[in-house]
Amino acid sequence: MSPRTPRRRHGRPLGARLEWLLREHQALHDPGRDPRNDLPWLPELRRWQTRRLEASFDRFLKDPARRPAAQFFLSDVYNEHDFSQRDADIARVLPMMQKLLPAGLLETVADAIELGLLTHAFDLRMAQVLEGIGGSRRTLDADLYAQAYRRAGLPRLRSHQIDLLARVGLGLGGALRLPGVSMLLKLSRGPARAAGLSELQGFLERGFAAFDRLGDARRFIAEIEQDERDVSRRLFAGDPDPFRGPVD
Repeated sequence: MSPRTPRRRHGRPLGARLEWLLREHQALHDPGRDPRNDLPWLPELRRWQTRRLEASFDRFLKDPARRPAAQFFLSDVYNEHDFSQRDADIARVLPMMQKLLPAGLLETVADAIELGLLTHAFDLRMAQVLEGIGGSRRTLDADLYAQAYRRAGLPRLRSHQIDLLARVGLGLGGALRLPGVSMLLKLSRGPARAAGLSELQGFLERGFAAFDRLGDARRFIAEIEQDERDVSRRLFAGDPDPFRGPVD
C-alpha cells in the first residue's frame, strides 16, 4: 500500500475526522509531496473512468425521475472533477459548520471527502501501474484498464470505496427528511457566496435538489452500489467483459 493511501479511521469524533481528512486530502493532491500527481497517465485514466461511469449510469440518465440524482453523482460525487476548492471551503468553516449543521449532514460531507480522497489514491496507484505496463500507449481501453485495476489490487479498500459511495447517497437522501435543513441551506446561500464558500454551498444545494425529485432514494443507491460491486468483482476475477458492454 502506498504510504499516502488513506486507511479507514474508527472512533474519531466528527471534527477530528474532518480535520484528518482535509490534511490527508491536501497532502495527497500536492505534487511536491506525491509526484504521482504529475504522471502522464493520470488525466487519461480519469477521462476513461468518467466515460465508464456515464455508460454504467445510462439507464438512470434516461429516467426523468432519476436523471438529476445520476447527474449529481457524475458531477459532484464520483468523477474526475477537482474537489479541492470544496474541501478548502470546509476547512475554513469547520468550527461554524459543527455548530449550525446537523451531525448527520456533516457525516455525509465527511464521507464525500473520504470518497474523493480514496478515489484519488486509487487513481494515483493505477496511474503508476499504467506507467509500467502501458508501454508507448497513452490511451486506455477496457483490457488495459482491467489489467491495471487488478495489479493495483486492494480489494477490501475497493469495497470500502463503494461503501462510501452508498453512504454519501443515503446521507443526502436522509438529510432531506431532517426538519429545517432545506430552509437552512436557502438562508445560507447569500452569506456563503459572500464568504467565498460557493463550492460547498453548491454541492449541498445540488444534492438536495437532485434527491428531492428522486422518490425512492434507497432503491436508487442500492442499484448503483450493486452495479459497482459487480463490476469490481468481475474486474478482479478477470472477466473478459467486466463492464457488460463497450465503454469507448
